[in-house]
Amino acid sequence: MPVKKILIVDDSPTDRQYLSEFLSKRGYQCVTADGGDEGIAKSKTELPDLILMDIVMPGTDGYKATRAIARDEVTKQIPIIMCTTRNQETDRIWGLRQGAKDYVMKPIDTNELLAKVAALG
Repeated sequence: MPVKKILIVDDSPTDRQYLSEFLSKRGYQCVTADGGDEGIAKSKTELPDLILMDIVMPGTDGYKATRAIARDEVTKQIPIIMCTTRNQETDRIWGLRQGAKDYVMKPIDTNELLAKVAALG
């Protein structure tokens, strides 16, 4: 199923705005959440085709939010790509273990991100 609606979960207003504008210009409908709890809630109400999840956020971090979304019957089919500054191999492995499908480093290489989104479709 092609990706049309993307939920961007990031506590940085700058990163949310940048990704939202970049993806919207390429025809994707973007919805944003400013933290893990809101991301979990919006994953259920919006039912996006893809979630871009930051890891380091106050409150519920990206690992916990990914785990909650990946284990919920309503949202477990939604692919999650972690988008983070955490570049250790252990961070990547842990993110994938929580249920993420892929992992992208910040600053985000937009061509790499578009290729990963296209690969899901």
